[in-house]
Amino acid sequence: MSQLYRKAYYSGSATELSQLPEDDGYEVAFAGRSNAGKSSAINTITGIGSLARTSKTPGRTQMINFFNFDDERALVDLPGYGYAKVPEKMKLKWQQTLAKYLETRQCLRGMMLMMDIRHPLKDFDVQMLTWANNAQLPVHILLTKADKLTYGAAKQTAIKVSSELKKLNITASVQPFSSLKKSGTEDAINKLDEWFEVIEDTLDE
Repeated sequence: MSQLYRKAYYSGSATELSQLPEDDGYEVAFAGRSNAGKSSAINTITGIGSLARTSKTPGRTQMINFFNFDDERALVDLPGYGYAKVPEKMKLKWQQTLAKYLETRQCLRGMMLMMDIRHPLKDFDVQMLTWANNAQLPVHILLTKADKLTYGAAKQTAIKVSSELKKLNITASVQPFSSLKKSGTEDAINKLDEWFEVIEDTLDE
């Protein structure tokens, strides 16, 4: 497995699209509802426990945060949505900013979308998927907190979500994931390798 992700470091934040780094290289966005375990997933995938802040209060992350692996590749932690107790005007601003980022960012190679496996495909999850599909951006869904279900139930939920996506005419791959048990980590990293084009690097490890 590539050691690229263990090299992650915080490289900056933006509250406006005008503050984003140069639009080049490779970026993969991590998105999800504020209580979907996004920060924990980032920490598990990179193997760095304190990289992305986790909070008992969902919705603390209100900026676009960048974690670089090298000069070309970065993981982009998007603001949590749909749960935070913030003014409606701010929520709408977040939504507009996120939509424009997904639709216009040329170096964006894919999006990891986190959903609590017990509560998948909420309205804003579908909105994010729609924006990504409209932008022809590949999406991989991590059904987080899979440890809350049995192995069989988690698999069945993933199958059901895939079926629902087909009905909605939305394209995305789906997998169960648990930060607690680290299950599904290798599959998630394989998808990142594909998007970051580090397959050859992996073979050289």
